[in-house]
Amino acid sequence: MGASVDRIDIGQLDFDPNLRYGYQKRMPLEPDLEMAWAKIQEADHIVWVFPLWWSGFPAIMKGFIDRLFLPNLAFRYNGKPFPEQLLKNKSARIVVTSDSPKWYVNWVMRNPAVRQLKKGTLEFCGIKPVKVTFVGPVKSSDEAGRKDWIEKVYKQGAALR
Repeated sequence: MGASVDRIDIGQLDFDPNLRYGYQKRMPLEPDLEMAWAKIQEADHIVWVFPLWWSGFPAIMKGFIDRLFLPNLAFRYNGKPFPEQLLKNKSARIVVTSDSPKWYVNWVMRNPAVRQLKKGTLEFCGIKPVKVTFVGPVKSSDEAGRKDWIEKVYKQGAALR
């Protein structure tokens, strides 16, 4: 049985990435964010693919998360120490590309972008399990190496069927 795939290209969306009022005042979601949120809610599995920039993810991705993963959408405060997770029964895969070698990103830098996305956002909102695929170093890769990475990620996706 095949799976259907919907893609959200965050860089092509038309939205204000600045959460101007924090959680004090809700900004209305632009049509592109409404569409993206509907896809996230419908999804059983969410794949995040992004380049590691200065040990973090791109600013537009941070803005996307800030604008969508909000109280009463992705989680709900209910007077308990931890909020109610509103995105349960979903899993995720993080595919992060880097020009640095994996040992450096994981051991020296402690991979803050992956920790933030995995623990601070996805698992916080109930998405589990969250698995990680590291692709790199990209800048010194050759065509055969890039082909191997694509095949690896393809197989990981095919295993979800």
